[in-house]
Amino acid sequence: MPELPQRVTMPLLTLITQQALDEDYLHVAERRAMAAPGPPRGRPRRTAAVMVAVFGVLVATAAIQTSRNHGVDQASRTTLVTRINDERGSVSKLQDKIARLRDRISALQAQSDQLSTTEQAAVSRLRRLQVRTGFVAVHGEGIRITIDDAPDGDPDGKVRDEDLAKVANGLWEAGAEAVSINGQRLTAVSAIRNSSLAIQVNTFPLTPPYTVLAIGDTRTLQANFLDSDGGQLFSDVVSQVNLGFDMENVDALSLPAAPAKLLRLTSVQAGASDDLPAHDKETTP
Repeated sequence: MPELPQRVTMPLLTLITQQALDEDYLHVAERRAMAAPGPPRGRPRRTAAVMVAVFGVLVATAAIQTSRNHGVDQASRTTLVTRINDERGSVSKLQDKIARLRDRISALQAQSDQLSTTEQAAVSRLRRLQVRTGFVAVHGEGIRITIDDAPDGDPDGKVRDEDLAKVANGLWEAGAEAVSINGQRLTAVSAIRNSSLAIQVNTFPLTPPYTVLAIGDTRTLQANFLDSDGGQLFSDVVSQVNLGFDMENVDALSLPAAPAKLLRLTSVQAGASDDLPAHDKETTP
């Protein structure tokens, strides 16, 4: 491959400067060769020198400015690259943080699901306890038992507190969910006892006839009651003294909540129950 001319490979600023100087020298040489009379020769020389100096200054200024601009451009590029790298690092950190947050959200969601399941189980258990302890009114199917004194007026044919206690205990044994007597809801602390001519339930005096309501499965509750210990004992009393007795299934029953004063925790000293009178009867739900 032939070697390129020097003017092709020479830097642009050097080429411009050299060509300008060569032309100035050529112009001065021609003026000298003409040797024509005229103004003194020193003036054109000074003019040419000034022009050359001015052009040199311009070229030098352009070179310096170009060099400065190159430095500025290089610094700007370095700064931009640095910022890009910094931003990439920030993005990487944010992506890692997002991944950690997603893992935490998944863990919290699993924990929330577990707590929700536990809460539902606790609510169901609380509802069952409220029903059994009488804290809430209840509605549902069940049976109605009507008990009355013997129709012949025999003093021995009156319904006693212990007779109602046998019925209540038999219903609990049979699987009743809730029991009431003449509108008085029975709880674990309910007492059924004689008081003068009336029977008190939850300290409220009741008179015959006695209507016992029990919520439970109507398909089995009656049979289970008659097979229970309390039901069999009560059946024996009915046969012996001719008490009035009737039992039927009911599709919809409503039992009220127990009185508020009964719905509290109580404690009994050991052996205190041995001192209770024989006619104080308590039911066991």
